[in-house]
Amino acid sequence: MEMPLFADSESRRMAAARPLAARMRPIALAEFVGQRHLLGEGRLLARLLKADRLSSVILHGPPGTGKTTLARLLAQESRRRFRQLNAVTSGVKELRETLDAARDELAAEGRRTLLFIDEIHRFHRGQQDALLPDVEDGVVTLVGATTSNPFFAVNSALVSRSHVFALEPLSVDEILELLRRALRDAERGLGSHAVVADEDALRFLAETCDGDARRALNALEIAVLSTPERPVALTRALALESVQRKAVVYDASGDGHYDTASALIKSMRGSDPDAAVYWLAKMLEGGEDIRFVCRRLIIFASEDVGNADPRALAVAVDGMRACECVGLPECQWTLAQVVTFLAAAPKSRAATHAIEAARHDIREGRVQPVPKHVRDAHYAGAERLGHGVEYRNPTDDPNAAEGQTYWGIPKRYYFLENSWGNRSELT
Repeated sequence: MEMPLFADSESRRMAAARPLAARMRPIALAEFVGQRHLLGEGRLLARLLKADRLSSVILHGPPGTGKTTLARLLAQESRRRFRQLNAVTSGVKELRETLDAARDELAAEGRRTLLFIDEIHRFHRGQQDALLPDVEDGVVTLVGATTSNPFFAVNSALVSRSHVFALEPLSVDEILELLRRALRDAERGLGSHAVVADEDALRFLAETCDGDARRALNALEIAVLSTPERPVALTRALALESVQRKAVVYDASGDGHYDTASALIKSMRGSDPDAAVYWLAKMLEGGEDIRFVCRRLIIFASEDVGNADPRALAVAVDGMRACECVGLPECQWTLAQVVTFLAAAPKSRAATHAIEAARHDIREGRVQPVPKHVRDAHYAGAERLGHGVEYRNPTDDPNAAEGQTYWGIPKRYYFLENSWGNRSELT
């Protein structure tokens, strides 16, 4: 078949117009950087590929960690036809057409299809259910990509039929490797440009991208292409100008929300005010609901500080009221004050354990009747029933507490020695 005139030059121009991160995508698995816990020697995904036993998988991880690239390489390594759908833009019609084509391909040529679905958590339940028969029959090898926790966001039937692999943010050294590769590569990267890159500038890009290779490469491209002078002096100052303001990856209803809140609570519980302030800052930068933060701090004040420092509850409640009055951005100082106070406070869960144990006994054991001498006696006829007759008020009689019980089978719930974490001085 004769190629159209100028087709080769057009394809080169189209390729050159693609962002650097897209051009630098590995074309072989050996070029793939990162995720050694999945692809290293002896790891499960590597073993599945080597044994030609690749089954459906779900790739879970933050942006820029290589989910799409890895899916393409998995198709290439397993000699499957690669088809891609995006759950945001594709409906049931497109999904069924793709599955029908995969079935025809398998019947006619015996070649299986790897179906990559980006943002698979965006498919509604009906779309996810439509995948099940062909996934079970092996018509398609499903590779789903998601930034959300698949055990919450993806149909449990699909999860149970797939290997779930968690991709981690790339390390600083791995990002540096990608940046240097892009500067050397004259065909796909920036090697045709004269660039003198300071090590400090490259490390700055690698550190500020939060393990996102796409962000690092895009910032590098902006730095080089936006500088008219040649050679380009890639300094830390130029790198700083080329990095867009960081958008903190923080889903207020997903993992980012719950994981960061958990880190905040556990940092305060561990009496680490520095870590606690850091996680508070992430929540604020991510747009967390201030009311949610205040509620968690109030709960923590009673649950974890308790009677080791009864002022903690008042501080947390006053902090909530102050936040309601002043709002953001000024209430960040109030929240920082409350968080550091709670983190530095001594801790006691004595009251927490006491109410939990008592409620457990109420639920699981026989409920004790209220003893007659402590029952309500403020009505006519109470004395005839024996209610309150033998009660002695300890505020009137200092000896009244001796020998007087307030329930049928006394048991100890409240242990004052259940405390830890002395207050540290904050400088």
